[in-house]
Amino acid sequence: MYTLKYPHLFSPIKLGGIYYKNRLFAAPNGFHHLTSDRAPTPEEIAFFERKAIGGFAQVTIGECCVDSERGLAHPHQFQLDNPLAYSRFGAYTRAIERHGAVPSVQLQHCGIFSHYIYEHGGKLLGPSELFIPDEHRVNSDGDEVFHPEDGLRHVYEMTEEDIYRMIDKFAKAAAFAQQCGCGSVMVHAGHGWGIAQFLSPRFNKRTDRWGGSLENRMRLLLAVIEEIRKRCGKKLVIEVRMSADEYMPPDGYDISTGIEIAKMLDGKVDLINVSCGDHESRESACRAFPTMFVPDGVNVHLATEIKQFVNTPVSTVGGLCEPEMLEEIIASGKADIVQIGHQSLADPDMPLKARLGKEDEINLCLRCNNCNSYGFVYRQRSCTINPELGFEFDLKNDAPPKRKCRVLVIGGGMGGMQAALTCAQRGHEVILCEKEAQLGGILRCEDKVPFKKRLAAYMDRQELLLNRAGVEIRKNVTVTPEYAKTIGADAIVAALGATPIKPPIPGIDGKNVLSSDYAYVHPEEVGENVVILGGGLVGTELSIYLSMLGKKATVIEMLPQMNDGGNAGQQNAVQVEMQRLGAKLDCNTKALEITDKGLRAENPDGEIFYEADTVIYAVGLKPRFEEANAFYDCAPDFHQIGDCVAAKNIQCATMAGFTAARMIGKV
Repeated sequence: MYTLKYPHLFSPIKLGGIYYKNRLFAAPNGFHHLTSDRAPTPEEIAFFERKAIGGFAQVTIGECCVDSERGLAHPHQFQLDNPLAYSRFGAYTRAIERHGAVPSVQLQHCGIFSHYIYEHGGKLLGPSELFIPDEHRVNSDGDEVFHPEDGLRHVYEMTEEDIYRMIDKFAKAAAFAQQCGCGSVMVHAGHGWGIAQFLSPRFNKRTDRWGGSLENRMRLLLAVIEEIRKRCGKKLVIEVRMSADEYMPPDGYDISTGIEIAKMLDGKVDLINVSCGDHESRESACRAFPTMFVPDGVNVHLATEIKQFVNTPVSTVGGLCEPEMLEEIIASGKADIVQIGHQSLADPDMPLKARLGKEDEINLCLRCNNCNSYGFVYRQRSCTINPELGFEFDLKNDAPPKRKCRVLVIGGGMGGMQAALTCAQRGHEVILCEKEAQLGGILRCEDKVPFKKRLAAYMDRQELLLNRAGVEIRKNVTVTPEYAKTIGADAIVAALGATPIKPPIPGIDGKNVLSSDYAYVHPEEVGENVVILGGGLVGTELSIYLSMLGKKATVIEMLPQMNDGGNAGQQNAVQVEMQRLGAKLDCNTKALEITDKGLRAENPDGEIFYEADTVIYAVGLKPRFEEANAFYDCAPDFHQIGDCVAAKNIQCATMAGFTAARMIGKV
């Protein structure tokens, strides 16, 4: 007899006049792919449709600007005041709705952070006049910008006319969304954006009826809600996203004010979306967009606090992944709905897998921030562990291979595992050989690291899926060209990885010197006072791990700044955690010599000596290119992928394995 494992999570709920099939909502995502007239592309529509296919009850299209003349942060925001996008926006909603999900849009005005407007000659408008730091080295078009000598941007105080225009723009945008088929709208009043700036005493210094007391600071938000309801009626579900706590002492508001905000929203909206923080603050953003250094469900307690004071349904968001936790949140009454953000990128099929009892196959978000960083740099969507992200349209009508092949994958790291899995899923016969006793490659050195638990679980899950897909896994096997030829493979995928670079520094072979991968596995051999060579993510994350174990860590880097490896979001999180734990980062510093007492180095001020019990090098990886290339003539079809081509990151290796596998058997 069938028993639903997560009955509370998959119980329906009614908001306004709409029934939702479960309590799992796909939280907003931005960075839209738009045509020249700012309409969504087929690729963009397929991205949001994929979440609906995966079983989410509501899919919210994020970063939809209500005023493209005054409230735009970057040109990749969808503009709800663009009549040319009407028909294509309707395609959004139909694509989502036909799979049983409710389409929704996030209504946003960026206020003082409308960078695109400023960079194109417009004025920044906010609740009060102020000057904000001009910290944006690259503008929203991706071009270098000239910095004023004072390094500040002037924000002008909104007039009453400006405020009423903003209210009108929100209401018109909601009506536009409803006309296009949306059943719900999310009014963004959190994370430091336009409406949140009126709510926060950090930005709102007005002395008229729009500032001062909380009642006055709430006036704009309540007016927006009232005007939307007046124009759209009760059939449209109105959701408000709020920051329950700004985490911005000393002048930001805390949970006590957040509770009062929610009480003033109670009965006026259909759903209170409880988030937190401010996107402009590094420390605050680490909770608004949870990093791997904070606990799962780090913001749930905020929703629980607010739920005690309101009758309106409440949702929680942030660091939510595992169905067991989500079920407990709903069952215990901590929240009525869970909003899934980054996890919906890592695995859009999460709801379906949980409902079908396949929760052990869910790709749990690593919270590595690659998705955010890749979006900022390339304006594209990408996920470290989901190679399908960003290619949903291409894969909708993906053709199967024309012929089934016998495939040999050499190397069981990230790229090799993904290549083998994708090949097996496409019907090929696959043999995966790994020279070590376990799959995962060099990254297995981080298995003990608490904040990398999701990475270890991901590698274990990949092996589980490989076994279920029928891949023959041969461990403790070093493949030679002769061995490869005996397999009789139609195709070979060489994914041999890379080896740590040992820098040519005098004393590098000393007994007190370790490689980063060895130090991760054997932290007990690391002294109490440690210097790490290399300020990339490997070295800085290692400094955090060693600091957690009570050691005193200093990272030195030759460059003027930490090397984020293309992941600025993770860099921010690492810097916050290093500061919290007391780990140091010295840039513009070159290692000269390692002695048994420590490290002799130099910086722009001259020579400096770091006393250290242990010196660890983390200066990069050398691709095993020649070793991998030795297999080029061992099968008709040959693919060399991942770190053995160029040592980059997990996302690159995963994508390379996925792509190579899809090429096999094409002709």
